[in-house]
This record gives sequence, C-alpha cells and structure tokens, in this order.
Amino acid sequence: MKRTSHLLAAVAATALLAAGCSSDDSKGNDKASGDGGGKTVKIGFITKFPVDFYDIMVDAAKEWDSKESGAEVMFAQGKSGTDDEGEIAAIQSFVTQQVDAIVIAPTSPNVQDDLQKAVDAGIKVILVDNDIPDWDGKTSVVATDNKAGGVLAGKWLAENLPAGAQLAVLQGVLGNPSLDDRVSGMKEGLGDAAEIVAEPAADCDETKGLNAAQDILTANPDLDAIYAACSPSLIGAIQAVDAAGKTGMIMVGFDAAPDELKAIAAGTESATVAQFPDKMGSMSVQTAFDAVSGKDVEPSIDTGTEIVTKDNLGDFQ
Repeated sequence: MKRTSHLLAAVAATALLAAGCSSDDSKGNDKASGDGGGKTVKIGFITKFPVDFYDIMVDAAKEWDSKESGAEVMFAQGKSGTDDEGEIAAIQSFVTQQVDAIVIAPTSPNVQDDLQKAVDAGIKVILVDNDIPDWDGKTSVVATDNKAGGVLAGKWLAENLPAGAQLAVLQGVLGNPSLDDRVSGMKEGLGDAAEIVAEPAADCDETKGLNAAQDILTANPDLDAIYAACSPSLIGAIQAVDAAGKTGMIMVGFDAAPDELKAIAAGTESATVAQFPDKMGSMSVQTAFDAVSGKDVEPSIDTGTEIVTKDNLGDFQ
C-alpha cells in the first residue's frame, strides 16, 4: 500500500522542495497497524537538491516505504549542493515532528550541530551519500566509497591518456569529505600519468562547470582531458568543449547520471564512475528502520562503484 509523505510546512517557508505522495485515512490506519499494532517508525529523508541522482535515491526510498508497513517516510530537499541553511531547516522541522530517524545526504559539516541536537533528542541519524568524518553522533553511513571510486577513475585515465597529457580537474564543493575523496582518490590512481594544470571548484553545478572549463580551455589550449568530481559539472564542461570545437578530448565524470550516460552514448563523454543511488535510498531507510527497531547496524555500508564506458553502457541504461 502507498505510504503518506507529508509536505513540510516549516521547510517550505525556507524554500525547500518537499516531495511526497498522498493516501487516504484508511491506508494511513493500515500502515499504523501494519507491524502488528506496534508504533510506526517515522523517518525523515533529506536530500541536497533536485537532480536525477537524488530523484533516483528518493524513488527507491519511496518504493521501500510502500512495502514496509511499519514505517512512514517523509521527504525534504534543498535547493543546491551548498544549501546548508535549507538542510538545517529540514532537520529542525523533522525534530519538531518527532521523527524516530533522519536520513540525510549532508551538504557539508556545517549541518553537524543541528544533527547532534536531533541525536540528543533521541533521533537516530543515518548519513547517506556523504559522510561527516569527525562526527561521532551518526549511527551509520550508507554511501559510495568515494575514495575507491576516485582511484578507479584515476587508473582508467592513466591507462587511456597519451604520454605527457595535460589534465584539468573540476573539484566539487571544497570541504565536502566525499567530494574531496573523489579528487584525492583520482590523483592516487592517476599517479604521474598526467600533469594537472588546473583544479578549480565547480560546486557540482552545471553553469559553474561550463564557466570553469571555458577558462581552463582558454589558458590551456593543449589540454587533453577533464575530470569532474560530480556529474553536473562535467555536463557543463562538455558544453564548453563542444563550443570550443575541441575534438578527441577525454572527459571523465563521477555519478553515471542519466545525462552522463547519454553523453557516453553520443561520444562526448569517455567514462564515468557509477554510483548506485537506488541502493543508497533503499539501504539507508532500511538501516534507519533497523536502528530504531533495536537491531545492530553496520557503522559503514558501501554501496559500490564501477567504471562505465561505451563497452558496458548497456548495463546501466
């Protein structure tokens, strides 16, 4: 049966986008008694901003919710990858609603203090997609091993770049541990196979990726490749490369978002590191449910990575 996902009035006031689905009262009553009369576990699910990656994650969480009679999942979403204020407002709203657990893809460690307040109020916190490494209040992290994914990208680049290649790196949001790991891991896998000529932050934003790539191409006309720590930035960079009339540029991203898969099929992107946002969505809410139910959960759950190229594209489309 379909579960109720409430729109968050307090969050809407701060311009968060709340996503949900409705059900009638009889379905809600069925849900409340679906675990044999026990308490329904209320889970607040917070993602960063509206892009395909988080849409897939949310859809998977909704699918899990539709099958779990003992839980109710509510959703909130920020406006950008740096919208700390939006996420903080969502956390505060869920605390006010007395949820049992919060699953959140944190924009940065700046949301830690409010998450700790949630923990102090007896709420379990599961981090999804991104970690806050120095924070001990979390119950579990359900995420890609971003360092390992970066290493995969670096090794692929080392095997496919020409000798003496020049590489530009579009970093994500500086200070975000998971995004930083994607860059440090790539450098580890790359070794000395290329010279990195520029590495600006593009904040996982398509327009910033476009602008940064334009500047890099102007300053480095012999550039051979671009690596981006997240999908929107690379899509912007692809536009810059196309506008500059560059051909044969090696473009490597991270996320395997639908737009990236289309670019690989079209030949404008060379490779990307696949994450599995559907696994993150379903496994994170299951972990939250288990934790609230008193079950032991692993402190770190790796949802996997894989390199995608034209050769195995069909497995991901």
